[in-house]
Amino acid sequence: MESKHLWQLISFYLSTTLALLRHLVLHILTLNQSPFIIKFMDLILSVYFRLCNLIPCAVDLDDQTTIHFWVTNHRRFDRPSLVMIHGYGGNPLWQFVYQVGPLSRRFNLYIPDLLFFGKSHSKSPFRSEFFQAKCLSDGLKRIGVDRFSVYAISYGGFVAYRMAEIRPDAVEKVAIVSSGLSFTDEQRDQQLRTIGRHPSEILVPKKPDDLRLLVNLSTFKQSTLKWVPDFLLRQFITLMYDHCRKEKIELADYLVKKKADPNLHVLTQENVGSSALKHIITLSMG
Repeated sequence: MESKHLWQLISFYLSTTLALLRHLVLHILTLNQSPFIIKFMDLILSVYFRLCNLIPCAVDLDDQTTIHFWVTNHRRFDRPSLVMIHGYGGNPLWQFVYQVGPLSRRFNLYIPDLLFFGKSHSKSPFRSEFFQAKCLSDGLKRIGVDRFSVYAISYGGFVAYRMAEIRPDAVEKVAIVSSGLSFTDEQRDQQLRTIGRHPSEILVPKKPDDLRLLVNLSTFKQSTLKWVPDFLLRQFITLMYDHCRKEKIELADYLVKKKADPNLHVLTQENVGSSALKHIITLSMG
């Protein structure tokens, strides 16, 4: 009788151990498909932003739209306010990691996730940069930011331009980097022929080589991702681009399909700003 109980106990432990080993093997086999490394790096960047005196803040504009910001904790009224708007290269944590440290010592920073990036989202069908600009402006109003300068890169430049256009009373200075605001239809068509692919396939990559091409086209140092292994790039794509992929593609399609405006509104704000804003451009161009 005792031997029977002993065998049952051994059998239980063996089956439990085998189940755990099976789970471990399956986890290892799917490790490369899970963006755990990029999630960990994203967490580290979040901690760094907090060390730069920034805290996360979510603003519900209505029952359809939420804007997520990183905002200065305990703003100082003897410092100017600066809004930093990212492009298609992920989220603000990754795009502004080099700038946020020095700039947080000179500005009250407000760094939003554009809609369908990061933690900002909307049920609205609108995909224009006007809608993005209005939502950011309304979000800034909700958190009490009435006067500010704007620094933006790439797609964020289109949004920043519209913010300055619709809120000349609020936007003091504008710095836009690497953004094709004043393109003509001919220039756009020529660029598309040169690339040979639809922009959304590059701006919203599916494969590691797509992401490498995006980086090569948008940075001066074209070997940036040359030695990064494919599995890490796949993790980055999973975390940054698979979320709201359809909406991100629609944002890109809207800009590509719209006709160029030969008579862009001339902004009344300073388009370079103070020496501090010049320093932002230096940091960005690296």
